[in-house]
Amino acid sequence: MKYLQFSRIMIVLLMIALFSCNTTSKQQEANKDLIIRFTAATNAADWEAFNQLLTDDFTRHCQATPDVHINSREAFIKLQESFISSMPDQKVTIEMLIAEGDKVAAYATYSGTLTGPMGNFPATGKSAESKFITIFRIEEGKIAEVWVEWDNLAMLTQLGLFPPPENSIE
Repeated sequence: MKYLQFSRIMIVLLMIALFSCNTTSKQQEANKDLIIRFTAATNAADWEAFNQLLTDDFTRHCQATPDVHINSREAFIKLQESFISSMPDQKVTIEMLIAEGDKVAAYATYSGTLTGPMGNFPATGKSAESKFITIFRIEEGKIAEVWVEWDNLAMLTQLGLFPPPENSIE
């Protein structure tokens, strides 16, 4: 009798564990799908899609651009519009996605040609391709926060902006 009771308890615990893993796996896949849709919208410059993909108070963190403060979906759209003005052919290609809990990490490639000014940098007509890493935080099915890091020197070098021209060094 005790053995039968123990067996029933073990079966219930096993079912709970399997259900939890399946739910977590489904949520992780849904979170990764959200990042794939976000990347497709970015590549298509479909800013309207961001209404469904990003929270109103979306926040972006980036050490490579410390003076750029993004604390809303609208501010992020303006930033993306500036990127398109600088590099109209920009493209993000996801190489790898890893999901855990409410976070998704992406390893991706950014490519584009600098045909318009980029902040204080002039257009060079040169192309660049660089790997970057982003961590997304998902909240209620939307992207709420992002941390993005890339190698600024590698990008600037490929674009012909580093090292700076001799006449710009004072």
